[in-house]
Amino acid sequence: MAYCCYSNFSSTLAPLRLRPPPRRKSIAAANPASVSLSDPFVLDIADKLEDSVSTSSSSSFSLLQKLRDSSSQSLLSQRWPSPKDELYRFTDTSFLKSSQILPASPPSIISPSLSSPASNIITLVDGHVVPALSRIPSLPAGAFAGSAADIPPGALYEHLMAAAGELFHNEDLFWNLNGFGAPDLAVVYIPDGERMIDEPLHLRFCAVDAAEAGSGRLPLSNPRVLVVVGKQAELAIVEEHLGVESGEGNSYWSNSVVEIVVEEGGKVSHSYVQKQSVNAAHIKWTLVRQEKRSSYELVEISTGGKLSRHNLHVQQLGPDTTTELSAFHVAQGDQIQDLHSKLVLDHPRGYSRQLHKCIVSHSTGHVVFDGNIKVNRFAQQTDAGQLTRTLLLAPRATANVKPNLQIIADDVKCSHGAAISDLEEEQLFYFQARGIDMKTARDALVFSFGSEILARIPFESYRKSISNQVKELLTTS
Repeated sequence: MAYCCYSNFSSTLAPLRLRPPPRRKSIAAANPASVSLSDPFVLDIADKLEDSVSTSSSSSFSLLQKLRDSSSQSLLSQRWPSPKDELYRFTDTSFLKSSQILPASPPSIISPSLSSPASNIITLVDGHVVPALSRIPSLPAGAFAGSAADIPPGALYEHLMAAAGELFHNEDLFWNLNGFGAPDLAVVYIPDGERMIDEPLHLRFCAVDAAEAGSGRLPLSNPRVLVVVGKQAELAIVEEHLGVESGEGNSYWSNSVVEIVVEEGGKVSHSYVQKQSVNAAHIKWTLVRQEKRSSYELVEISTGGKLSRHNLHVQQLGPDTTTELSAFHVAQGDQIQDLHSKLVLDHPRGYSRQLHKCIVSHSTGHVVFDGNIKVNRFAQQTDAGQLTRTLLLAPRATANVKPNLQIIADDVKCSHGAAISDLEEEQLFYFQARGIDMKTARDALVFSFGSEILARIPFESYRKSISNQVKELLTTS
């Protein structure tokens, strides 16, 4: 079923519809010259993904097939990242390489037991859009939200095909593993001039197929979402990643991609919450393309995963464009929280602000921040600021931060900064001098460190729920 302005949907259980798989060449047969250059580990994952998508419910429609064809061209020539690669110098991926990686099984019938404060919700389970766990009662006229397999032929389909042609190519290994192995493609389209900002669209990514911690198995899912917001249109998104029905300590790998196109004068408010299992791997790509006079605001809260890495790329493609990025990460025992961001400004009067905060509360916790803002030659009168701050609350806790401003234009106002510390003794003394014990004082100061970003979540019900979860993590660590 398509979720669109002229359809109604039942909330009862509904099995996924299966389409007959097309006959297709293997990735190795289609690219024989590249096989000799391939990393055997990458080739093994690609072969397993190929077997799984050949029986996928969505393998026959051309938008997803275009994505797979684009990804397969790059996949065979790519190698697994190592600490010798600059982009992975501080990100240890040995947890993945030492596991037996298997594609996640397609969901069958799933109990609709997950609650959400949102009226509008799309649920992806191990990469599949599941109608039984989704509802879109208040979509604007002419809008669409659902699986790309259900987009009707016509102008909307052609518009999305054109947008996808500019987005699907990327040289990153994990991006291409997602593109080749995505079993479905969720699409959100808001037409010109329409607004969906007062009530958010909840994009819920659920990992169900999981293995017991320590078993060595790691089910891999590849969720994919394409969001296109038309000229002068507005959209609010709450994106949530979690594991369900599998136990909090179970293992799986969620390798997801969200692509967002904000057309001229459009506005997107994006809240991103990552709370995967503590033994899961979470690798996420967010790619944003902003046309002139558009606005994109991201608030990111990441607390889960044994390995969590967010690759965030934003490109301003016109003048008078605004980008605001906020992130708060919490790393506890044996966790890596990694944010690699890149913001490219190519046109005059661009505005950007990036605030990154993280807390490492255990001696084996590790945070990584590599933030790159590039102000190119024609981006005159740009106003760009970047700040990263880290609290290390335990001996041997680790933070690797690299704020980076590359400025080619000569008429700009740009700044960046970084700070890494424990709590200041003066702050603790202030509380103790007023009769407040040390633990209460530390808990209050630690939580207030992240509250600046938590307060930026625009919807009260989500803000309260996420704040309570973060507070519980910080007070029990």
